[in-house]
Amino acid sequence: MAGTRSLQGKTLFITGASRGIGKAIALRAARDGASIAIAAKTAEPHPKLPGTIYSAAEEIEAAGGKALPILCDIRDEAQVADAVAKTVEAFGGIDILVNNASAISLTGTMETPMKRWDLMMGVNGRGTFACSQACLPHLLKADNPHILTLSPPLNLNPRWFQHHTAYTIAKYAMSLCTLGMSAEFRGRVAVNSLWPRTIIGTAAVAMLKGAAEFENCRKPDILADAAHAILTRDAKTTAGNFFIDDEVLAEEGITDLDQYAVRPGAELAPDIFLD
Repeated sequence: MAGTRSLQGKTLFITGASRGIGKAIALRAARDGASIAIAAKTAEPHPKLPGTIYSAAEEIEAAGGKALPILCDIRDEAQVADAVAKTVEAFGGIDILVNNASAISLTGTMETPMKRWDLMMGVNGRGTFACSQACLPHLLKADNPHILTLSPPLNLNPRWFQHHTAYTIAKYAMSLCTLGMSAEFRGRVAVNSLWPRTIIGTAAVAMLKGAAEFENCRKPDILADAAHAILTRDAKTTAGNFFIDDEVLAEEGITDLDQYAVRPGAELAPDIFLD
C-alpha cells in the first residue's frame, strides 16, 4: 500500500473470517502485527468449503498477527456479547469491526423459502446491527475506530431487486446500518461500507456459480488491500462512504489491478448492485 500507514497494535473483530474475503482482510492486518478476533460459526470443516476458525487462526499467526478463534453465530445476541467480551479480555479493547459475514440466495420470490429469508435477514441485517451495537462501547474508547461493512451502495434501480428481492433487501439492510450509524457516530467512529467492482473468486462463489465462471473474478486480496487503506485513514474524516474497491486503490495510487485477477487478461464479471 501507498504510504506507511499500519494496523500494528490494532485489534480487529471480523465476522465470517474463517474463509474468503473476511480471512483475506484478517491476513492483511496480520502482516502489520494486528490482533484479530475471528468470529465465525465454522468449527468443523465444511464438506464443500475449506477453512475453520482454527485454520484461519493458524494462518493469521503465521502471517505475523495474533488470533483469537471464537465460535459465534452473529444472529444470537448472547453469543455476540460473549465474543466481544472475550476479545476485549484477550486484547484489551476493540479498534475495528469488520462486518463481513453474509448469507446469500440469488432466488426469486417464489423460489425463496421463508427459512432462507430468515437466515439472510438474521445474518446480514440483524448480525451487522448486533455486532455494531456490541462493539460500539469499545470502539468509542479507541484511538482511530472504524466499522467497515461489506455491503453495496444503496441503489433503488429495480433491476437489482427483480431477480432476488429477498437477498437485495437483506444486503441493503447492512448498507442502511452504514447510512444511519455513520451519521449517528460521525466524528467519533468511522462507519463505512466496501463493495467490489467485480465478482470476487471465493470458494462460496465457486460453489454458487460453478468453477467455469471463476476465471472472470478477482482475488479477495483486492478487498483486503482496499479495506486496509480505509481502516488506516483518519476516523474523524472518513464516514458514510460506500467505497468501491478499485476506486479506493486508485486513491492510493494503485491502478494496475492485474495482480488481483484470478486469470490476468480474462474479461472480468461485474458484481451486482453497480449500474
